[in-house]
Amino acid sequence: QVQLVESGGGSVQAGGSLRLSCAASGYTYSDYCMAWFRQAPGKEREGVAQIDRSGLTTYADSVKGRFTISRDNAENRLTLQMNSLKPEDTAMYYCAARPSAGYCYLLVPSPFNYWGHGTQVTVSS
Repeated sequence: QVQLVESGGGSVQAGGSLRLSCAASGYTYSDYCMAWFRQAPGKEREGVAQIDRSGLTTYADSVKGRFTISRDNAENRLTLQMNSLKPEDTAMYYCAARPSAGYCYLLVPSPFNYWGHGTQVTVSS
């Protein structure tokens, strides 16, 4: 059974940093595109970043240059380093997995089959 468990959320002031982690189990990790999504109250879930089996990454324009996604295929772990955080980054952050032979395509929620329960990130001004 596929399980994704996020950790590392919290509250920080604007300009601060947080590091999110996602522990994956129950499948061949390297066969999946891995991604982070976020959802703020009253807004749709949006893609933040994704990474394929080789380490090729895609970022939302709003986080480029501030966030870094990485994966460890040996440890089945996904991370999101978030720097220079802004109040508009406040949201619930979700780890997601897509069985696509490890390749990534559009950064949208619907093709991702597996989701974690989320971890809250709050950035105050």
